[in-house]
Amino acid sequence: MEQRAHWGSRLGFILAAAGSAVGLGNIWKFPYITGENGGGAFVVVYLLCVMLVGLPVMVAEILIGRSTQGSPARAFRTLAGKGSPWISMGWLGVASAFVILSYYSVVAGWSLHFTYLSLTGNLVNLVPAEFEPLFESMYASPGLNLTWHAVFIGLTMAVVLGGVSKGVERWSRILMPALFVMMLILLAKAFTLDGFDRAVDFMFGFRTDKLTGAGALEALGHAFFSLSLGMGAMLTYGSYLRKDDDIMGASITITALDTAVAIAASMILFPILFTHNMEAAQGPGLVFISIPIAFSQMAGGAYLAPIFFGLLVFAALTSAISMLEVTTSSFIDGNSWSRKKATLLAGGLIFLVGIPSALSGGTALFGSNIEGLVGKNWFDSFDYLATNWMLPLGGLGIAVYTAWRMNEAIRHDHFLAGSKLRHFYKIWLLLLKFLVPVAIILIFLHAIGLV
Repeated sequence: MEQRAHWGSRLGFILAAAGSAVGLGNIWKFPYITGENGGGAFVVVYLLCVMLVGLPVMVAEILIGRSTQGSPARAFRTLAGKGSPWISMGWLGVASAFVILSYYSVVAGWSLHFTYLSLTGNLVNLVPAEFEPLFESMYASPGLNLTWHAVFIGLTMAVVLGGVSKGVERWSRILMPALFVMMLILLAKAFTLDGFDRAVDFMFGFRTDKLTGAGALEALGHAFFSLSLGMGAMLTYGSYLRKDDDIMGASITITALDTAVAIAASMILFPILFTHNMEAAQGPGLVFISIPIAFSQMAGGAYLAPIFFGLLVFAALTSAISMLEVTTSSFIDGNSWSRKKATLLAGGLIFLVGIPSALSGGTALFGSNIEGLVGKNWFDSFDYLATNWMLPLGGLGIAVYTAWRMNEAIRHDHFLAGSKLRHFYKIWLLLLKFLVPVAIILIFLHAIGLV
C-alpha cells in the first residue's frame, strides 16, 4: 500500500475542500430554489442551517478522517473495530459519492456544452424564443450527453491521477482562484445593472410570505448537499491532514467560502433577471434558459456568457474531483492498488453507471419507461435517492457516531489539536448530539411526505 499522502499546506487543503463544497449546487441550484421560496427569509433559514447543522457535521467528518488517516470504510473500521455495523456508514459515503458523480457529470456536461456554444458565438446570436428549444434538444440528445459526460469524467480523472499534492491540491490552487476571479468580474457587471437594487432587496429583505415549512426543510437539505456532507468527501480530504492542523478553523473557513459563493452567485443572477423583467422563480431552467436569454440581450453579453459558463464548469470540476477521490482512495486502501489503477477503474465504473442518466432525456428505456414505474426518470431517481436519503443518512451516521460512540479522548484531542477555537468544543458536541440528529430526521420525514 502506498504511504498516506498529505496536503502540501493548510491553504491547499482549504482550497481543495472549499472546491469540493463549491459546485453546481451553489451556482445552479441555490439561486433557483431561493427564487422559488421568495428570497430573504429563505436565505436567513439557509444560513442558520449551515451554521447550526452543516458546520458541526463537517467538523465531525473531517475529524474522523484525520484521526484515522483512512478512506471512509477504513476509517470506521479503525475506530469501531473489524466487523462493526458502523463500517456500513463508510461504505454508504463511498456509494453516495459514486452515485452522485454518475449523474452530476451529466449536468456538468451541459455546462461544457453551453461554454462551447458561447465561445463559438452560437449562443448570444439566438433570439429569446430559441433558447428553451435549444436546451430541450440538448437534453434529448443521447450522443451529445454521452460525449460531454465522457469528456467531463475524463477531465476529472486526469486531475485525480496526479495524486493528492500534485493533482488535487495543485489544480485546486488554480481552479478556485480562477473561479473567484470570474465571479468578481460578473459581480462587477451585475453591480452596474438596473436590477441590482431590486436583487439586494429580494435577497436580503426579510419577507416570509412565500416561505413555507417545506421551503425551510429544503433550505436544510440544500445546506447539507451544498457542503458536500455525508458522501465521504470531507472525511477523505480530512484523512490527508497532519495531526496539528486546525479542524474547527479550517471548517469555518470552508463553510464561509461555500456560503459566500452561493450568495454571490445569486447576486450575479438576480440583477440580470430583474434588469430584463424576468421572474426569480424560474426553477431548474434558470441557468440554462433564462440567463442565456438575458446575455443575448445584454451589452457585452458575448464576452460575459463564456465567463459565466466557464464558472459553472470550474465549480463542477472542483466538486467532481473530491467525489472521484473518495472512490479512488477507497480502492487504494482496500486493495493496495496503485493510484493509476484505482483512478482508472473508479472513473470507468462511474462513467458506465452514468450512461443511463445521460440517456434519460433522449431514450424511452431510461426516461419514460422508468418514469412509468417509479414516477421519475433514471436521472431524477438517482438525484432524489442521493439527496433525500443517502446524504442525510450518511450525515446522521457521522453525527451519531462522533457524538455518542466515538472514544472521548480521540474526539477531544483531535478537536483541540492545533486549534485556537478550543472553547467551541462543548457547543459543537451539544449541537452534534441533539440538534443535528433532529434536523436530519426532519429531512427524512419531509422526503416521505410526513412533514
